[in-house]
Amino acid sequence: MTEDSQRNFRSVYYEKVGFRGVEEKKSLEILLKDDRLDTEKLCTFSQRFPLPSMYRALVWKVLLGILPPHHESHAKVMMYRKEQYLDVLHALKVVRFVSDATPQAEVYLRMYQLESGKLPRSPSFPLPKAFEQYLNLEDGRLLTHLRVCSAAPKLPYDLWFKRCFAGCLPESSLQRVWDKVVSGSCKILVFVAVEILLTFKIKVMALNSAEKITKFLENIPQDSSDAIVSKAIDLWHKHCGTPVHSS
Repeated sequence: MTEDSQRNFRSVYYEKVGFRGVEEKKSLEILLKDDRLDTEKLCTFSQRFPLPSMYRALVWKVLLGILPPHHESHAKVMMYRKEQYLDVLHALKVVRFVSDATPQAEVYLRMYQLESGKLPRSPSFPLPKAFEQYLNLEDGRLLTHLRVCSAAPKLPYDLWFKRCFAGCLPESSLQRVWDKVVSGSCKILVFVAVEILLTFKIKVMALNSAEKITKFLENIPQDSSDAIVSKAIDLWHKHCGTPVHSS
């Protein structure tokens, strides 16, 4: 009797006496002993048979690319993965997308979004709407002009709020803005945008089309950037209060 026929005979026998899956488990254990795990064979096995619970986590990690095929790298890679998890979790807490009370499923979703570049601008503070709100408080006539020109929804929001003014402000000014963002206040972005409009109010009011206004705001003069950021920080303090150290 050949080895394959013996295996088939044993599979039928085990199934008849109520030990279905014993042979499959042995086959999986053989696959997992390979010095370099064959992901294609593991994938095929997983599609054909239910994975034993004791090996499920390992197989899933290998198939999902969380662990490499080489056994000797597993311990070190898992250590790196844990550090990566803690770093991403900390980043999400800093920008206030998650907290200790956030359901774990949502935490995992936000982590995936962050690492894949799909994280929304803000979960609870829609920046373009907040921008219009504070601009209206500072200069309602300017906001009305933007709306009349149909420019309000076409302003360079991606440049301002998605790229956080990278490519808009020079590095020295940008660093001061990012200090606030990195430390947990994305709202500063709103006040920088508001201050840009206030600083160039005369120029913007003289333009009468959304395209011209947007083009100008995408390429503002660089010589007043430091003053814009300083005034934006003052506006931030005015509307949100001055941050204090927790005791």
